[in-house]
Amino acid sequence: MLAEKLTQPTLLIFDEVQEVPRALSSLKYFYEDVPQYHIICAGSLLGIALHGGTSFPVGKVDFLTLYPLSFKEFLAATTGERFSELLDEQDYQLITPFKQTYIDALKQYYFVGGMPEAVESFIEEKDFIEVRKIQKRILAAYEQDFSKHAPIDIVPKIRMVWNSIPSQLAKESKKFIYGLVREGGRAKEYEAAIMWLCDCGLVHKVGRVNAAGIPLKAYEDLKAFKLFIVDVGLLGCMTGLRQRTLLDGNDLFVEFKGALTEQYVCQQLKTIGDLGIYYYTNDRNSCEVDFILDTGEQIIPVEVKAEINLKAKSLRTYCEKYSPEISIRTSMADFKKEDWLINLPLYAIEEICEWKKGNEEI
Repeated sequence: MLAEKLTQPTLLIFDEVQEVPRALSSLKYFYEDVPQYHIICAGSLLGIALHGGTSFPVGKVDFLTLYPLSFKEFLAATTGERFSELLDEQDYQLITPFKQTYIDALKQYYFVGGMPEAVESFIEEKDFIEVRKIQKRILAAYEQDFSKHAPIDIVPKIRMVWNSIPSQLAKESKKFIYGLVREGGRAKEYEAAIMWLCDCGLVHKVGRVNAAGIPLKAYEDLKAFKLFIVDVGLLGCMTGLRQRTLLDGNDLFVEFKGALTEQYVCQQLKTIGDLGIYYYTNDRNSCEVDFILDTGEQIIPVEVKAEINLKAKSLRTYCEKYSPEISIRTSMADFKKEDWLINLPLYAIEEICEWKKGNEEI
């Protein structure tokens, strides 16, 4: 009946498709019997893989993962597309005179984040209080989804892991510690909860490596990892971070600023396709590099600095041992290329993969 009625070029959109298992099953019909219709299904991962008995059309669906707006997308929406285009062009002689514009936008992004509703509200109202209300509503909806979609026996553990992430990231070492979830907590108690949060896209798990070979996956220590949440604005909301503290640089914010910056960098790196993201420590834990990236062709170490402190002792130690072709330090300092190191401003971190082998002309 549907095929008879729709005679013009047609796009069908199934929103919240995870709520209706039969809608998922119908995709096979559309693919095989009426391929002239284009189908887009939108919905949270919170239910898609968890409906028992659902017939999923394997091999007949292409997947696209949507993330919160990246900083460049936020910048284009709030400040102007030309500022975003300048970053793509990597003309740092022209970018640097406008660095305060980029830094101000970055501080706003730390607070607002990239959740579309929060960004839209900020663009229209420029009201940070309203943004926080939206973020609190999103976090409350996540909490409700835990109970709605997760196996009932792990729901309390999911909540405990989720609520522990701000304190996990506030430590000098961001490594996830089960004892911070609950005193005496062990891996076997929380592994399923962490996996559920990762599968749903609410957290990003960054594993540890203690060597630097391609592929990095072969050197991953499965017992050591960091957990970041999906959005930097939501992390600030979870901690109760106030607008004045963030935008005016309150001294009380100093200790957590590194956590927020590392969260921001991880969030931007996740938007880059085909990029393996890890962190490095040596066997003695005396040297830690915040992120180690596997591009498929080379390994790029990345040191993250919240301000303009340009000391990078661990990164230098790593470079002396492994001699990478490219090393990145990202901070609030201006762009600078040295013999062994590129200082890439935090607001330009999405351009990191332009610094691949052979890209020496910038």
